[in-house]
Amino acid sequence: MTKTILTCAVTGNLTKPEMTPYLPITPKQIADSCLGAADAGAAVVHIHVRDPLTGKPSMELDHYAEVMHLIKSQNKELVINLTTGPGGRFVPSEDDPKVFAPGTTLCHPLKRVEHIVKLKPDISTLDLNTMNSGPDVVINTPNNVKKMAKVIRDAGVLPEIEIFDTGDLNLAKDLIKEGVLEGPGLYTFVMGVKYGLNTDPATLLYLRDQLPHGAKWAAFGIAKAEFPIVAQAWLYGGHVRVGMEDNIYLEKGVLCESNAQLVERAHRIIKDLGGELASPNEARGILGLSNP
Repeated sequence: MTKTILTCAVTGNLTKPEMTPYLPITPKQIADSCLGAADAGAAVVHIHVRDPLTGKPSMELDHYAEVMHLIKSQNKELVINLTTGPGGRFVPSEDDPKVFAPGTTLCHPLKRVEHIVKLKPDISTLDLNTMNSGPDVVINTPNNVKKMAKVIRDAGVLPEIEIFDTGDLNLAKDLIKEGVLEGPGLYTFVMGVKYGLNTDPATLLYLRDQLPHGAKWAAFGIAKAEFPIVAQAWLYGGHVRVGMEDNIYLEKGVLCESNAQLVERAHRIIKDLGGELASPNEARGILGLSNP
């Protein structure tokens, strides 16, 4: 088997500082967490940023730039994956569902990819989901996805197509047929979000078998599904992701104290199954990325 690429998603958008005192918040904390994850075996780091004062999710270019600079000053080989997920959430008003309520982040799709144009990371996520998310709605219409995909492609950045439900995969195939996305593509299955994909092996096997021939893929599980999905994805020939964006526990009732601990646990699972993690440079070769 090809070596396994392990991605670490270090802070995310929905994990809140009040959930755990160990969540990285400032650019330095996020960069240090990425570097620690790399030392533990991660080849790719998936990065959101936060307001250093409030801990709330941020879309500020300067925060992304600082994190990237701090990482690259110590580790030029590590593959950097920046999110474009923020900016897609709509919270309807109780009085008039056409009017947004506090918590809405929905904005112009080109705003969501400004940092990709400026910073040109190795990889950028591209969410294809329009779905219920808790009490809110995430909106990624086909037209908006097309606008974001064009910017990502023109920047020379590899899109990581995030799949939250089966219809997202059908949309991805249509976008490849239309030439919006270059096939066969890189996909990540997001498993365990309520009202999205289930976390059972049959669901993951179905998704894998629906991919375009030659596609590269990974999967990750939310909360208690994180480590079971590591094993399932490896067994089905995929790559894996862990991190405090998705799960903050090492085991029931035991908070992880760093992203590196989650990476170490996933590394051990893969090693015990007979696998081997890819280095950052090996991951670049697998994904067709240029060397730093």
